[in-house]
Amino acid sequence: MTARRVMPIVPSDAMRESAEFYGLLGFAEVMNHGWIMTLASPENPTVQVSFMSEDKTAPVRPDMSVEVDDVDAAYAAVRASGAEIVHPLTDEEWGVRRFFVRDPNGSVVNVLSHISHG
Repeated sequence: MTARRVMPIVPSDAMRESAEFYGLLGFAEVMNHGWIMTLASPENPTVQVSFMSEDKTAPVRPDMSVEVDDVDAAYAAVRASGAEIVHPLTDEEWGVRRFFVRDPNGSVVNVLSHISHG
């Protein structure tokens, strides 16, 4: 299993203002579902930050996302470790398969892979 990117998730009720501010630092909007918005560097698209008002389908807002190439393998490894699963492995309507786990510091990590269509 390989980690592809890590991105912080900032709690926010100021999406437009955040996009404008981080635009000053070279970020551009690459995703916006209303409740979560992701900004990325156009020159280096894995450099990202997300802003979230609440999570649409999970009971808590995660602190960060880690995209992996095999979320099922990650889920199996995390479960075998005994770590607390905060949100079960789920296929989401916006094209990701994900779960949440609590890390040793108490942070909630959204672990995900994009679902391939075809």
